Amino acid sequence: MSWQPTHAQVRAICAAAVLLVIAVLARRPDAAVLGLPFAFVAVWGRYFRPREEPEVHTELDSDVLFEGQATTYRLRVSGTVDPDIDLIVAALPRSQWFQYDPVQAAIAEPVSEGAVTLEVGLRSKRWGMRPVERPTVVATSVLGAYRIPVTSAEPLAVTTLPLREGFEAVDSVPRPAGLVGLHRSRRPGEGTELAGVRPFRTGDRLRRINWAVSARTRELHVTSTWSDRDTEVVILLDTGGEIGISEGIDGRSSSLDTGVRAAASIAEHYLRHGDRVRLIDTGNLVRGVRSGSGRGHLRRILDALVHADRRGRQQDEQQLARRHRIRSDSLVLVLSPLLRQVMLGYLVTLVHQGCTVIAVDTLPPDVASVIDLDEHDARSWPLAWRLRLLERRRELDRLSDLGVPTVPWRGAGTLDEVLRDASRLSAAPRIRS
Repeated sequence: MSWQPTHAQVRAICAAAVLLVIAVLARRPDAAVLGLPFAFVAVWGRYFRPREEPEVHTELDSDVLFEGQATTYRLRVSGTVDPDIDLIVAALPRSQWFQYDPVQAAIAEPVSEGAVTLEVGLRSKRWGMRPVERPTVVATSVLGAYRIPVTSAEPLAVTTLPLREGFEAVDSVPRPAGLVGLHRSRRPGEGTELAGVRPFRTGDRLRRINWAVSARTRELHVTSTWSDRDTEVVILLDTGGEIGISEGIDGRSSSLDTGVRAAASIAEHYLRHGDRVRLIDTGNLVRGVRSGSGRGHLRRILDALVHADRRGRQQDEQQLARRHRIRSDSLVLVLSPLLRQVMLGYLVTLVHQGCTVIAVDTLPPDVASVIDLDEHDARSWPLAWRLRLLERRRELDRLSDLGVPTVPWRGAGTLDEVLRDASRLSAAPRIRS
């Protein structure tokens, strides 16, 4: 595209032409006096019209953010800037999940020697991967006579990771397995947690001999320890639907928002304690994360959570059981609004397989149970939704009878009580029939 005259330039040319024609035809020198300044401005703007098209490059200080974090969107007009270019204006398209500084996402900068840089603050309000659309960039010549729209490079993308809330689970996990985690096992073995002192048996290591007790009893005794073991924590994220309104990190959260943020918090907690964590997304066939540990594994889980989408392909109960095989000694944390029959049936299947299953209810608090509503509020709700919530309450009671506790997500301390009960249940003696 070439430099085009602005509306101001066209008006100046038209006004000068009309006044000069009137001055000649009507022999009105005063019209010529009025028209000459317009003609001078039009000629001046034409004479200093730029000849070169500026080059625009865009960049972000950081393209990976957490919810609520901000970065700087920088637009550079590089190369040899034509000295006849007077002003450069840039405006970013408005987006629901980006907050700009300035609020209008528009900024103008006069051209001086060298490159021109325009900066806009950008704050991400919700997890996900979203493009920053191409800005509208317009360069204007001296006196605002000519302008040209400049096409920037390809649009940039910002990856926003879910914000990890401060989550802690004070109790140990039930039925640990493996040899790397920090949770104490209930089985004797090599470790650092003292279990007691017992008589020496064949096969015990000599470095385990407790010489003080052996000298006092005149028999060899060894110090026994509990094995340092880990467990496989399976986070099952239900993305089959999104209930509630999502307003980003600063407002209300939908069921999908709560589930994604809770999954990130739980994964960070257990990975920090050395356990192996696995992520299963029910709406995605290929983006599940295998069991692993370490800080690098946390990043893999966060990257997978970024792509969680309620519009993904949903699987039935048989597909879930066939594609995602879970060990019987795993701790399965199900993050779901618990409204779909497929998920409820799959929970029953996991219980029958011998897994320790804990259901974390991600239904938003404002979508409360009908039982908790007064008569006036209940009448305003659609009848079908009220009946569905009543059915949901009955189904959760059935899960409770099967030994699946249901707890709403409340951040830190959410799973303390249910994990404590699960640990006690796994430590209880089992009666064989």
